[in-house]
Amino acid sequence: MSLPFNQICDVKDVDYIKCDDYMTPKSAWENIKDYIPRDKVIWEAFYGDGKSGNYLKELGFDTIHEPIDFFNEDRGEAIVSNPPFALVKKIVPRLIELDKPFILILPVSKLNTQYFRAFKDKIQLIIPPSRIHFDKKVDGETPDGWKNSCYFDCFYYCYKMNLASDITWI
Repeated sequence: MSLPFNQICDVKDVDYIKCDDYMTPKSAWENIKDYIPRDKVIWEAFYGDGKSGNYLKELGFDTIHEPIDFFNEDRGEAIVSNPPFALVKKIVPRLIELDKPFILILPVSKLNTQYFRAFKDKIQLIIPPSRIHFDKKVDGETPDGWKNSCYFDCFYYCYKMNLASDITWI
């Protein structure tokens, strides 16, 4: 069973919690479909509204995508996900523990954090052709007036994906 976001991250500010629900558009996975391994079972580890895993399945990937707790489960052979950005500080130790290949959509600024430096010299980046515009949800609904526009850039952070280059521009 998936835990509520506030139980996972120990964040007390309910408004802040609601602000971290940004769903992955299909175009984000279409951008990198040629870089996601087809010979591995993919775990889309953060459920959100459930559509992200469906998009990966539609693109032909063997995908596990269930509302389960990332911190207590271990599924698939590689992780491909857009995790809640507010949880990255907790997610990184779990990724180190799992030590499996991953592709995560994360803000550019996460690369320069102390906790992400655990992957120093091991991370490869895929830089999307344009800014990813996430679908925002508050209590499962798109807020009135949401223009589906993102004000920051994200990269695809890759670990053990054996890309031809450490930085790949698409």
